[in-house]
Amino acid sequence: MRMSEAFVPTLREVPAEAEIVSHQLALRAGLLRRSSAGVYTHLPLGYRTLKKIMQIIREELDAIGAQELMLPIVQPAELWRASGRWDAYGAEMFRLKDRHDREYCLGPTHEEIITALVGAEVDSYRQLPLSLYQIQNKYRDEIRPRFGVIRGREFIMKDAYSFDRDPEGLNETYERFFRAYQRIFARCGLTVHAVEADSGAIGGSHTHEFMVLAEVGEDRIVHCPQCGYAANVEKAVAVPTPWPVTASGGQAEAVATPGVRTIDELEAFLGVPANRMIKTLFYLADGEPVAALVRGDRELNEVKLATALGATRLEMAPPERIEELTGAPVGFSGPVGLSGVRIVADHEVVGALDAVAGANAADAHLIHLDWGRDFAADVACDLRTAVPGDTCPSCREAALEGASGIEVGQVFQLGTKYSEALGARFKDAEGKEQPIWMGCYGIGVTRTMAAIIEQHHDDDGIIWPVTVAPYQAIVVPIKATDADQMEAAKKVYEQLWTAGIDAVLDDRDERPGVKFKDADLIGFPVRITVGPKALAEGRVEVRWRDNRREERPLLSEVVGVVQAGLRERARF
Repeated sequence: MRMSEAFVPTLREVPAEAEIVSHQLALRAGLLRRSSAGVYTHLPLGYRTLKKIMQIIREELDAIGAQELMLPIVQPAELWRASGRWDAYGAEMFRLKDRHDREYCLGPTHEEIITALVGAEVDSYRQLPLSLYQIQNKYRDEIRPRFGVIRGREFIMKDAYSFDRDPEGLNETYERFFRAYQRIFARCGLTVHAVEADSGAIGGSHTHEFMVLAEVGEDRIVHCPQCGYAANVEKAVAVPTPWPVTASGGQAEAVATPGVRTIDELEAFLGVPANRMIKTLFYLADGEPVAALVRGDRELNEVKLATALGATRLEMAPPERIEELTGAPVGFSGPVGLSGVRIVADHEVVGALDAVAGANAADAHLIHLDWGRDFAADVACDLRTAVPGDTCPSCREAALEGASGIEVGQVFQLGTKYSEALGARFKDAEGKEQPIWMGCYGIGVTRTMAAIIEQHHDDDGIIWPVTVAPYQAIVVPIKATDADQMEAAKKVYEQLWTAGIDAVLDDRDERPGVKFKDADLIGFPVRITVGPKALAEGRVEVRWRDNRREERPLLSEVVGVVQAGLRERARF
């Protein structure tokens, strides 16, 4: 490629719309442009990198026996209704009707349609196991698209699906995909952490997310520096700590707390620490009211609550419903005397003594509450969000540390959730019908590109790993109008291509500083500069983007030097 003919609209200033480094640099380096909120055009350089990521994915998945296919984006509503997700998926799903008033959606994911396909074609255990994948655009109507392609409405995703005869087969397939993911992300130059996670709307019993640690990450994880335990905070087990007092404070009594609604206000008003208080939070779980109890200094984990209740839909109860259930306005709710409401308590609340909670009366709280005597719960379980400093639930020795992460991939053990709902069954060796055991495995391709930039950049621009760089080398003649420089630059450029190295020739009639800045901004792994001084000695200047190391090989040696440097940097 010649820069004089390339469509690479670089920018000197940071666009106002870009909040994070990867978005800023992707726009400035001419990788993409915004079409509308959460929807982007991938320009030639960006698309070359996406294709290289996709090729790595294809090579690794093909190596474990997965086969690529292409599923329709437009999916019929009846499949989603059969799985129960037409309503459960919520407002993120793009829905449409055809001219015959039939309902469809734009695929946010493809579990339903792949299950229907395999269920119609597979009928014998001899046809299993089977793994299928595709790389395709997905559509989700995000309420707040942000961070460029990290959270968009249209994005490229690799989604794979496995079909096995039994749980043991699913476990083996899951491990193969897990290891393939580790290789994929390593080849992309990414350092990732596989963390335990919640399966969310996809469902299933066992799942891991692959996280790229980054300050701007939307996901919070906790991890143990000693044993390696790591989990998304939605999933992380919160080891309970003992209630702070060990004896009853006497009989429960009501105290006036006019206008005191929050934990902070109550702490100041009563002089009681938040860890002796009980927060009572009301939710509607599939329309039914439930009261959740956590310690006053803890954060309720809604994912854990929904899991404990087996709820498909969980939402905060509106103020008027809370007042209807408790007889008091929001801020004065408590567990004592509640009726017609299921109560779920966090483990740390069990055995509470001398506690404080709302009195279910306006401007009043109860003090000296004891578990068992004054209140109890229908269910006790882990309900709170794990935080840095908590004891590791795995080794029970070290304290957890916290980090932010960008999720680039996730693997799920779905079990028989979709095969049971959609009738995907097979006959075993005895001729008995059995449900197919399924797994699904996703990688956000566009998100992976953004995550690579987040991990590989400096103040001057992107530092692409050589495996995914749009082009691996750029040849820069200092003065494009100098015939000798251009002749030497063209020769090097052509030799690089002949050697299998993706190269660019910057033949623009621009000042050297402009060319160098663009090269650093775009992030070519190596820059070969042809200038008058070096050329007079039959040499060129080779500068590596990652460590800024410079070499001055002979013209006859430059291709070998570049090849050796690229090989070294491609070892992951």
